[in-house]
Amino acid sequence: MLQTTLAGSLPKPTWLAEPERLWAPWKLSGADLEQAKLDATILAVKMQEDAGLDIVSDGEQARVHFVHGFLANLDGIDFGKKTVIGIRADCYKAEVPTVVGPIRRKGPVHRAEAQAARAHAGRKLKFTLPGPMTIVDTIADEHYGSRRDLAFAFAAALNEEARELESIGIDVVQFDEPAFNVYMREVADWGIAALEAARQGLRCKTAVHICYGYGIKANIDWKETLGSEWRQYEETFPLIARSSIDQVSLECRNSHVPIELIRLLDGKDVLVGAIDVASDEVETPEEVAETIRAALKFVAPEKLYPCTNCGMAPMRREIAYGKLAALAAGAHLVRTELKRG
Repeated sequence: MLQTTLAGSLPKPTWLAEPERLWAPWKLSGADLEQAKLDATILAVKMQEDAGLDIVSDGEQARVHFVHGFLANLDGIDFGKKTVIGIRADCYKAEVPTVVGPIRRKGPVHRAEAQAARAHAGRKLKFTLPGPMTIVDTIADEHYGSRRDLAFAFAAALNEEARELESIGIDVVQFDEPAFNVYMREVADWGIAALEAARQGLRCKTAVHICYGYGIKANIDWKETLGSEWRQYEETFPLIARSSIDQVSLECRNSHVPIELIRLLDGKDVLVGAIDVASDEVETPEEVAETIRAALKFVAPEKLYPCTNCGMAPMRREIAYGKLAALAAGAHLVRTELKRG
C-alpha cells in the first residue's frame, strides 16, 4: 500500500558526467566509461533504497538522455547528421540525430545496466524507456515521412527491448510519453496505438509517464502559458483508461492539474507526483503527505503509488536524494494513518 517510486532519471555523479544539465557529456570514454556507467547504476539503486523507496530504478545513469540513450543501438539513425529542431511543439530547441533508413534494433540496448541494477536491487525494480510518440518528437526524419509510421517502427524496437528487460527480471517497464501532453489529437489518432504496440505481450507491470517536463527553464516558461488550470490530462486519461497499460505516472505537486482528473483513470494504478522537480526546495514529509491525502479522495490506497513529478537528471544530487527521502517519509505518515483507521 502506497509503495513509493520515482519517475525515472536521477543526477549522475560528477565523475561520470557534467552535473546539473541535460545531454551532459561523459567525462570518460571506452571501457572506463562502460564500467563507470555500471558503477553509477549500482550506486543509484543503493541510494534509492537508503532513501526508503519501495520500487527503485536504474536512475538512467547509463544514458546521456532518456530518449537518445535508447536510440544509440538502433539501425537507421545517423548520429553524425545532427539537426536543430523544435521539440514539444517548439517548447524548446535541441540538436538531434536523423532517421535515414529503416529502424531496427541491432541488439540489446540497456541489458548491461538492467542486469547490474537487478543483481544489486533488493526491492522491486522499474526500468524506463522513451515512448514511441516522444521519440518521434525528439528526432529528425528523412526516411519515413510520416510521424505515425515512424512511431510504429520505434514501437517494434521498443517492444523487443522491453521483452528482454522483462526476461532479466524487471518488475515494471515504464514508457515515458511527455509528448502526450502536447499533441492531443495525435494521441487519439495513433499515439495510444503505438504505445500498445510497444508493450504488446509483456506480462510484467507496464506504466506510462505523462508529465509537463524536466525542471528546465524552457518547460517552466511553457507552464506559465497554460493558465490557472492544466487540463491536458482530461483528454488523454480516458484513452489510457481503456488501454492495456497498468499504471499511469502524472504530475501533481506544485502544478495546476485539478487533482480530481485522476478519477478518469478508474481501474489503473496511479503514480501521483508528490515531488516538484522544478524546485530545489526539499519537500517536508508533511507536504508530501498532503498531496497523497488529496489523491486518496479519488484513488484507493492499494492503487496509489507516491512518485516524483518527473525525472531529476538536471538537479543537484543531494537535493534529489533529499526529495526521495521526503517522499518515502511522507508516504510512511499516511500509511500509518490508514492503518490506525
